[in-house]
Amino acid sequence: MDLLHSHGISAIQHLQENYRGALGFLNLMSAVGDPRNTFLLYFPAWFHLSRRVGTRMIWVAVIGDWCNLILKWIMFGQRPYWWVQETSIYRGNATPQLEQFPITCETGPGSPSGHAMGSACVWYVMVTAVLAHLKKAGGDTRYRCVRIFLWTLFWVIQLSVCVSRVFVATHFPHQVILGVLAGMLVAEAFNHTSWIYSASSRQYSAVTLALFLFALGLYLLLKLIDVDLLWSVERATKWCANPDWIHMDTMPFSGLYRNLGALFGLGLAVNLKASQRGFSKKKMMQGSLKGLSMVISLAALQLLDYLRIPTSSPFLFYALSFCKCAIIPLMTVAFVPSCIEWITNSKDEKAFV
Repeated sequence: MDLLHSHGISAIQHLQENYRGALGFLNLMSAVGDPRNTFLLYFPAWFHLSRRVGTRMIWVAVIGDWCNLILKWIMFGQRPYWWVQETSIYRGNATPQLEQFPITCETGPGSPSGHAMGSACVWYVMVTAVLAHLKKAGGDTRYRCVRIFLWTLFWVIQLSVCVSRVFVATHFPHQVILGVLAGMLVAEAFNHTSWIYSASSRQYSAVTLALFLFALGLYLLLKLIDVDLLWSVERATKWCANPDWIHMDTMPFSGLYRNLGALFGLGLAVNLKASQRGFSKKKMMQGSLKGLSMVISLAALQLLDYLRIPTSSPFLFYALSFCKCAIIPLMTVAFVPSCIEWITNSKDEKAFV
């Protein structure tokens, strides 16, 4: 692995020395691949376009990120910004100097890349959903042209996200490649999973609890045999160039609670009678009201994202993260459409009177 890591360090140095001018674009692509944007941007937009695609997107994002956490715990992947400081292969030679950035100091293990895996998951869902719709609509020539365009776009985005994560020295090249491949596998698996579209709130709760208990059980089991799965937090704290760049929401358990909250909230939202009634109404299927629901949901979620969770207590932070993420699908699926339905019904009644 040292040889693989050393080649990765050379790749990072090459990028930082020759593509410094692309820093703004690369930061943008890191944001595009941020798993949190699945809940704040992609899901609310797609759910109002297609209930099935939106539902699948949450499941793929949650299971993908959960698999990413388990793989990271099993693989003990290093991160470039701390590995280069601790390895012994550079003895007698100058240690390579890697520049760090505000988004460099991720605290979890490095393999596979969560950003690359999350981006591949979500964009794979979007691309295959559009192509499936076009295929049903017919038109072989148009379908082939759009298919080539979308898959080209998919790979350009994945390549850009991967390069951005390598550039900021938070991942080695092989880690982002593994992340993309793993993300595509998870997304493809859910393309053949149909029960999630009719899952009850009890099934959502059972899956949420099972994912949590498995992760917690693995953590406690390895802790019993003196394997500390939080070893990476100490490395990150030690070698991060700026302590302010260490954030609680990059801790290994933060993503777990965030994802489980979103899945639990979706289970409540899609099974609420108000939500089912709202989407069954003919007027809620009109394009203008769907678009209004989408815009209001996106705006409300951006405001929600501005609410900062106190970090004084890890347990409080995790609990509030769970609740905050549970609100996202509730607001998108149930609250906003129900409010719009109530307003339009009130106007219709007044007009009738």
